[in-house]
Amino acid sequence: MARPRPRKPERQQAARLADLMATKAIDIAPDTATSDGRPAAVPLRKRLRRLVMQLGPSRMAATILFLIVATLIARFSWQMPLVGDAERALYDARAMVMAPHVGQDKRIIMITYNDETLFNTGIRSPLDRTLLTNALANLDQMGAKAIGIDILLDSPRPDDDLLKAQLRAMQTPTWLAYVEQASNPNTIFFEQQKYLESYLAEVTTAKTKPTSVRFSTDSDSVIRSWPDRPKNLPPLMANAMAPVDPAHAAYQGNIRFLLPARAAKGQEEPVFANIPIDTFAVPMDAEMRAGFADLIKDRYVLIGGDIIDTDQFNTPLSRFVDAITGQHETMIGLEVHANMLAQQLDKDWSTKLPGPSLWLLAALVVLAGGLTSLVDMRARWVAVAFLGQMAFFVAFPFWLQGHGVDTTTLPAFGWALGWLLGYAAVGTAARTVGSRQRAFAQSALGKYLPADVAAQIMRDPDQLSLHGERRNIFCVFTDLEGFTKLSHATTPETVARLLNEYLDRLSDVVLEHGGTIDKFVGDAVVAFWGAPLSRPNDGPQAAAAALAMYEAGEKFRVDLAGEDVPPLGMTRVGLHVGDAIVGNFGGEDRIQYTALGDSMNTASRLESANKSLKTGVLISAEAAARAERDDLVQMGRVTLRGRAQPVDVLTPRPDLSPEQRARVADLVAVHASGDKKAYVTCATALGKEFSQEPSIMFLIERLNETESGESYVLS
Repeated sequence: MARPRPRKPERQQAARLADLMATKAIDIAPDTATSDGRPAAVPLRKRLRRLVMQLGPSRMAATILFLIVATLIARFSWQMPLVGDAERALYDARAMVMAPHVGQDKRIIMITYNDETLFNTGIRSPLDRTLLTNALANLDQMGAKAIGIDILLDSPRPDDDLLKAQLRAMQTPTWLAYVEQASNPNTIFFEQQKYLESYLAEVTTAKTKPTSVRFSTDSDSVIRSWPDRPKNLPPLMANAMAPVDPAHAAYQGNIRFLLPARAAKGQEEPVFANIPIDTFAVPMDAEMRAGFADLIKDRYVLIGGDIIDTDQFNTPLSRFVDAITGQHETMIGLEVHANMLAQQLDKDWSTKLPGPSLWLLAALVVLAGGLTSLVDMRARWVAVAFLGQMAFFVAFPFWLQGHGVDTTTLPAFGWALGWLLGYAAVGTAARTVGSRQRAFAQSALGKYLPADVAAQIMRDPDQLSLHGERRNIFCVFTDLEGFTKLSHATTPETVARLLNEYLDRLSDVVLEHGGTIDKFVGDAVVAFWGAPLSRPNDGPQAAAAALAMYEAGEKFRVDLAGEDVPPLGMTRVGLHVGDAIVGNFGGEDRIQYTALGDSMNTASRLESANKSLKTGVLISAEAAARAERDDLVQMGRVTLRGRAQPVDVLTPRPDLSPEQRARVADLVAVHASGDKKAYVTCATALGKEFSQEPSIMFLIERLNETESGESYVLS
């Protein structure tokens, strides 16, 4: 029978020693002891409180000032001299490294005036408009989706009438470049703008309209982001040529620049085909146009210049040497428009981190630096922690860039500086009271443990005599989603009342099913079956309790809905079976009956995995084999966070019919067999049947991403 539930104050005191000694076996309380077995450090909260008391007003004020400066740097580094240059350089590196490598985009084609064209025509500026007229006449009959002309018609030429007539006759949607002198003083002057406006007024029809070719450059004259759209300007070229969803019609995030797919021997096909305008300006009959139609039909055609030292722009890709040319390559304006148009067609919009998130991250990195300076570790581990966090500041922005986050305002370099300032500020303060802190650490440890045990742990924790036995037990871990938020939003008295009521309900379930309550960790319950007494029905009872604890948690949050408190999430439960060391651990005055071992850790990871797998209860295959339940549904093979060995997991679904559970089992079996055709058929049918079941739909998604025999790795 299950042992009686101890009084909660005694459980909390006893749990501290068990957590301290369990650090190497399970990571329930990873900050209670150092990784090399040295005495456990005093909790950081107590160290910080003692630090404040011992610093004194003036040193405390200086420390706070440094921390404020560090936070401001970690938040506003993009706007700071020199530091901002470093941020832009880091962004360019991210944009280059994470830029998609793609084959040639068959949706967009560039037709350009190049230097050879100018040499052959003998006309440099304004560009030969007869050539453009002839090309448009041919292109108009080749089935393009739209034509965008990035050429400013801001000065007169003798052949203007020909071009005007052709523009008015266009049947293909055609967009003509427009800029204004106010926002482009170095591109066009007042008289040119007036001429451009009159020209456009003469040729504007239902098919031929003006478009803005405005770009936005940073202070270093590099194009990284989409421009703003002043209301007095016509639509931006990319927005005008192709449909754009209303939510992103004013998008000003980063431009996703594309790179050619890597090819052997340094040769690569450009992302956007670039064909000289001469090709399309020759007289063509119907047969000749048909021969060129494959290049134009259903494509977006961009017409502009590809001329040395004209309309060339720096982009993030320009910062780095091109692997083929060995030069820092600029990009013609037409290709910038092509990249923007491709991004719009792909709907590959990046999202910026909101201001509050940047403030929070800035505060966290400064806090991390300060806390790292307080960690009581050997020098080599401090170095590892330092290098690990610096690597995070570099790698995390790259990861964000690769996952659709606009990092043009992400202060990656500022984070590193803020971390260093936080480390220096708090570390300097801590060193002034270092000896007192060490004395306080020993004193504080003595308050939580019997004096003789505390002294023995500080001398050599590995020599502490532990009394226990190896048992095969069923381990259950639970966690209540949303309790932390509730505890911040209501009074301590209400939190205590609700927590006690919740733990009572789950504890009753454990005891009713013959289990042993190990400990409470906040709102989490840890229990096991198979010790101190082992029964033949431990497996079925543990599995029944796991489902009952989930259902008790669901009823608790339903009952809580009538109270004026934030809503709670589900109770997540993990169940595993395996060997563990079970027994009494502690000192003469305080002991706790608990279990230590990898099976406990696996159960804890199964509980956490519920969130990713969109389930409420997860049972390992080892536990399921002894659960004697016919309502279990296979959830595939996963590799739990921090684990190397895959685990087959199942979840109880008494709400499904036996036929439905069998169909899910068939899906997993077909996937394991490697019969892809049968799997696709099965997955398609199951996806339609369970389209409203997140856990099963995610199972299908995971199976789609893995091969036969592979496991899905949970982050």
